Amino acid sequence: MTVTVQAPAETALQVRGVTKVFDSHEGRTAALHGVDLDVRRGEFVTVVGHSGCGKTTLLNIVAGLDTPTAGSVEVGGKSALMFQDATLLPWLTARQNVELALKLRGVPRKERAAQAEEFLSVVRLGDAGSRRPHELSGGMKQRVNLARCLAQNADLVLMDEPLGALDAMTRDLLHDEIERVVRERDLTVMFVTHNMREAVRLGDRVILMAYGKIVHEQIVDLPHPRIMDSAEVAERAGDLTRRLHEAA
Repeated sequence: MTVTVQAPAETALQVRGVTKVFDSHEGRTAALHGVDLDVRRGEFVTVVGHSGCGKTTLLNIVAGLDTPTAGSVEVGGKSALMFQDATLLPWLTARQNVELALKLRGVPRKERAAQAEEFLSVVRLGDAGSRRPHELSGGMKQRVNLARCLAQNADLVLMDEPLGALDAMTRDLLHDEIERVVRERDLTVMFVTHNMREAVRLGDRVILMAYGKIVHEQIVDLPHPRIMDSAEVAERAGDLTRRLHEAA
């Protein structure tokens, strides 16, 4: 899904006064309350909060999958969304799944296979293009998912807990992989997670959400690369967790 409304040149994402209310037979439920957020080009922003805090609702609105009840969202170009579930088409190979994104972009058919192989090589899966999803591990599927996101040539990559279903070792490897690709390609990322250490491990800035509002944000000034289990990451994550508990 793409959003092409223009934000200021130096800004990849601008959210102003976004409110979202869901109607049901039980009444009205407000998932977001007047959210304001700016994301600069090339910034990796992580959004953290407990289940039901509104972080995925906000991501869906930014991606254009939902509309706000009030407020505005401006994206400086196109956005691509990476889900927790890789959602690869099982009857296609890894390369063909990436080619599908290229087809939707309008890339000529004769150029797709070579470009898909290039994107798979970027995520270090250059030798797995002919495999189908059932032949791939969970980590490999998410690498294909990342390659498919890159193939969309998006200005803003939106990630909704993409590593939440993976084991700890595979998740650590994917942290390194995502960070490498993001830095090499100077991507702008909005990454939703419930894991505070993951947020500190990856983010240039951490946004805390509770009850549909942004309650705190903090720049992470630790040098890269970071180690998720390091004392520095654990200390920052602990401080942010306390702030989140105080807000909740």
